[in-house]
Amino acid sequence: MPVPTFGMGIGVNPNLSRQSRRLYIGSITPDVNEQNLSDFFNQKMKEMKIGTEGPGNPVLAVQCNYEKNYAFVEFRSAEDATAAMAFDGIIFINGPLKIRRPKDYGGENIQGSPGVHVPGIVSTNVPDSINKIFVGGLPAYLNEEQVMELLKSFGELKAFNLVRENGNGASKGFAFFEYVDTNVTDVAIQSLNNMELGDRYLVVQRASVGAKSDAQGNPIPNLPYDQFPEIPRPIMPAGQEATDARILLMLNMVTADDLVDDEEYGEIYEDVKEECSNYGEVEDLRIPRPAKKDKAKWGETQLTSAEIARIDEAAGVGRVYVKYKDADGANKGLNSLAGRSFAGRSIIATLLSEDSQTTPPLTIIFAPQPEAPPPLPMEP
Repeated sequence: MPVPTFGMGIGVNPNLSRQSRRLYIGSITPDVNEQNLSDFFNQKMKEMKIGTEGPGNPVLAVQCNYEKNYAFVEFRSAEDATAAMAFDGIIFINGPLKIRRPKDYGGENIQGSPGVHVPGIVSTNVPDSINKIFVGGLPAYLNEEQVMELLKSFGELKAFNLVRENGNGASKGFAFFEYVDTNVTDVAIQSLNNMELGDRYLVVQRASVGAKSDAQGNPIPNLPYDQFPEIPRPIMPAGQEATDARILLMLNMVTADDLVDDEEYGEIYEDVKEECSNYGEVEDLRIPRPAKKDKAKWGETQLTSAEIARIDEAAGVGRVYVKYKDADGANKGLNSLAGRSFAGRSIIATLLSEDSQTTPPLTIIFAPQPEAPPPLPMEP
């Protein structure tokens, strides 16, 4: 059954047909070119009988941008492109391919969720789920293959992402991963946490939204945010006893890039407000926007792009906060919107009460907004 969409779903992008046939390949190296990338996809898709299996090659064209280290691969059909998502994480030349939907993809398939699973291929996209695991304290000299080798001793990996500076620079010393067999999650966490590796000790814990306790019901301690400031703090859902939880928090709905342009931001705001009002009276709606990145401002402070991203994260950018007049509206909104698709992304939702501990604090998110400045005097 198709996932319902609203707002920025199908029908907005005039190039949707072509975009549904294209895939973005990130972090390519100079050894990757149009010919060998095209040959690789054609060979693998035929070898594993993935895609429509029609006459001819599934790949129509490849475009490489070496300045920004990415490529676009265009397939003969949307079905072939969706099938090729299964190769996310496959090793090609010097490392794993990071395969994603184009930014303006408007289809209903969830980004990073391939139509088929290819055994032995580890996805580079680790989606939020209760089985998403964080590992910190990794020596910076370890590469993806070496870290994965350690983790695979407990079971087959479904997804793995070693976080690097600017995507393909030096390792930041932590990673996220998930096992194919979710039953080994707790065993791996207990075995790996506090393990000595080189001159450091590993920190291994669940790291996703809603991961409040492990399978045995034991509370999960906070991740070491002081050691790893880049880690987004998990948002814990309101407890079952919290009858006053009237704040609906939605994640994976918007990105910082969506919120830069004033007109685009206004359209998103109105879309969200209109949809959320279907489930109850909305008292307040906040969608934090990224800091303006004009050269004068950032040039004076000498902030790096990574530091700017952390400032945005600390301000709640990427999250949507909806405060309903009562808890009933918030519950109806949660049940209706969780899992739905917005701009091709699957919404992750949870409920918060007004005293929930979040970063940034809800008192900051819902702080009174300054009044609009008085209008400029008209020229005579």
